Amino acid sequence: MEKLIITAAICGAEVTKEDNANLPVTPEEIAHSALGVEKAGASVIHVHVRDKNGKPTQDKEVFKKTFMIMNELGVKAIIQPSTGGAAGMSWDERFQPLCLSPEMASLDCGSVNFGDEVFVNEFPLMRNLASRMKSLGILPELECFEPGHIYNALTLKKEGLLPEHLHFGIILGVPGAIKASIKNLLFMVELLPSESTWMAAGIGRYELSVAAHAIVMGGHVRVGFEDNIYYTKGVPAESNVQLVSRIVRLSGELGRDVAAPDEAREILHIK
Repeated sequence: MEKLIITAAICGAEVTKEDNANLPVTPEEIAHSALGVEKAGASVIHVHVRDKNGKPTQDKEVFKKTFMIMNELGVKAIIQPSTGGAAGMSWDERFQPLCLSPEMASLDCGSVNFGDEVFVNEFPLMRNLASRMKSLGILPELECFEPGHIYNALTLKKEGLLPEHLHFGIILGVPGAIKASIKNLLFMVELLPSESTWMAAGIGRYELSVAAHAIVMGGHVRVGFEDNIYYTKGVPAESNVQLVSRIVRLSGELGRDVAAPDEAREILHIK
């Protein structure tokens, strides 16, 4: 199997320091966390940012400051900002990090219940995001929270809005969406084009089990505080590094090497 790409989702939009005091929220904290997880073995950094009050924001200036500090620290990993932001954000808000021309960005491929909220991703929005990413040479990670989202992504591909190489993110266990189970992971992976790459993320207590199966199935893995704030049941994780390091050890035990940033670029067809 090709080397394992580990994505670190280090902050998210929903988790707070009240949930886990070790959560990075300032540009400085997020940048230092990015450096730490890269040293631990992550090759992709999935980035949300927060405002001065710790609330989710898509302000391009906050992204810019965060990326600048990452660069000053020598982070070499692929930086993947979120275009999802948080439920209820406007199109203009969600598009902002694309103006910074990152190598990758997330592209959510359908609407879904998020707990008590609805995360709206209608086709006009998806087409607009996909078109902008293609024109800027940004690789979209096609985030799929339900099986139907995969078909939505394939529709965008048929319409000529996606690059030649497709990379999917299968997110399992969001409250209100498809349950995190190995059966559901297998089902969704079987829907993907054979030449595509994919990563899987399990929310909450499913993070480790989903990751373990993704490793042996030949997929890639996402972990981090956005998805899970615990190391074991009832024990808060000390850092994103701790969560990434566990996947590196597990992958090593299973006989699969971990990709460095430039190796991840090659696997993902990022020039």
